[in-house]
Amino acid sequence: MPSLNVIVAALLGLPAHVLGVNLLASHYTGKIYSLSFDNSTLTVGSSTAAGTLPAWLGLDTNGGVKTVYSVDESWYGSGTLVSFTVEANGALTQTGRLTTSGASVHGTPYANSKFFATVEYDPSTLTTYALPFAAGGKVLQKLKFNMTAPGRHPRQNAPHPHAAHIDAASGQLTACPPGEAAPGDGPRHAAFWAPKADSTEGLRVYTVNELGNSVTSWTTTYAEGKCLALKRKQTLQTYAGGALATGSKAAEIHVRDNFVYAANRADQTFGAQQDSLATYAIDAASGDIAFVEATNAHAWFPRTFQINKAGDLVAVGGQTSSNVAIIRRDPATGKLGALVANAKVATPGREQEEDGLSAVIWVE
Repeated sequence: MPSLNVIVAALLGLPAHVLGVNLLASHYTGKIYSLSFDNSTLTVGSSTAAGTLPAWLGLDTNGGVKTVYSVDESWYGSGTLVSFTVEANGALTQTGRLTTSGASVHGTPYANSKFFATVEYDPSTLTTYALPFAAGGKVLQKLKFNMTAPGRHPRQNAPHPHAAHIDAASGQLTACPPGEAAPGDGPRHAAFWAPKADSTEGLRVYTVNELGNSVTSWTTTYAEGKCLALKRKQTLQTYAGGALATGSKAAEIHVRDNFVYAANRADQTFGAQQDSLATYAIDAASGDIAFVEATNAHAWFPRTFQINKAGDLVAVGGQTSSNVAIIRRDPATGKLGALVANAKVATPGREQEEDGLSAVIWVE
């Protein structure tokens, strides 16, 4: 299977036994917070400045160097891309910084960390830069996404990209034919799965649909010119029984082993300010998915979550509740269990607003 860099916040870092700090969380107040998890205790430590509205965090381990990337969602015409190294004590040391035009919601290094790609929500663009970040760094490419007509949902007035998945040997990107989502779905993030390691045979892509509150399974083929072609196969709701929650917006998706996980924001399935995570089982023979259950995210508006390297813990970042919740996961059954630890980070957000906690990643 090719090296597909996923820009939902899911890259791995330093071993937990080396550092007291084993999680990082970004907050829309402009800071990255270091957190220490030990058995059932989660402690919030020091913070580091990281732009105006840091929306995404990722930790790249290419070449044995541990580099944290922070992407700034600033909507004021000027944003920042910042890189840090993780020191032995867990401290972050800035190694690069450049100014962007803002509105970037995610980013990923690619081509052996020689380049970096971001996506911009309202400008409907994908932008690339050279690495390392440097003052005065220039845009290499800017690809614009267009629509022939508005979608059925009021928010589908234009393409609003949320993530990029890139496997490229050079920095030059070429647009390929798009996969056609169902009207009103609003795909937000994607995750990849294949039945065989290091092979594209049977490769599936699963997208979480923010507007449709659903997960779609896509089959894949590689066409001439090495473009990845997508064909929609299944779409399942993110709620038990297919029930819909008014005002909810599905947010994040991850694959681990033969399971898919998706986060629901503002469904409050488990009570006031208690949203849910949906679990799906992947049929190993076909790649099709089946809904398993919904479990408590122990967070309000869970914008982000990540499974640890061992596969037995899930870190959930509640945007509006501004907390990091650690939940037990059974690696054998894929089921999510009890709350292990919970910690508030900085200040709570406001309902349906762009504030609060933005991302959480494991550092192990």
